[in-house]
Amino acid sequence: MPRIAGVPTADATWLTRIAYWFARRRFGAVPEPVTIVAHHPKLMMASARHELAVEKATTVLPTGLGDLVVYRTAVRLGCSWCIDFGTMLQKHQGLDIERLKEIHDYATSPSYTELERLALAYADAMTDTPTSVTDEQFAELDRRLGHRGVLELTYLIALENMRARMNHALGITDQGFTSGDACRVPVPPDAEVRTGRA
Repeated sequence: MPRIAGVPTADATWLTRIAYWFARRRFGAVPEPVTIVAHHPKLMMASARHELAVEKATTVLPTGLGDLVVYRTAVRLGCSWCIDFGTMLQKHQGLDIERLKEIHDYATSPSYTELERLALAYADAMTDTPTSVTDEQFAELDRRLGHRGVLELTYLIALENMRARMNHALGITDQGFTSGDACRVPVPPDAEVRTGRA
């Protein structure tokens, strides 16, 4: 259970209700982190604007590479909510989610390309505490992806570190986005915020 209960629709401000409507329409359910940060509507809106802006701005990396490093970062930090949600997003983008089962063996798994292995090792190094990124590691990614690509990669990994650490601190765990064949949480019949587990 989260350490703070989510704000139900009945108690939400008009702005929060709009955010819930948008999230429900896009994902099939209101993500639990949204319902919890809704206790601070200005912060919720700042976060939503930031997430949408990052989504629009990340156009340089090869398809799926950003999703892959975000997923690996979530795995390293043990954020079950991020793993659940990230898997659902990858599935709906048509990416191969079967290979995610081999994420712990990415360095040797034939399911990952050389570039993906380099990016995943970089995600690990950025997520280490303290961080352990080397000059050589950065230079190789910069050579392959260019300045814009390596900046995009770095930003996505750093952002997922923030998300996963915040979810952990708030006690947010998986919400069930990847349960069942549909790989989505059904919208509750009463259109209220879902706060339980699938």
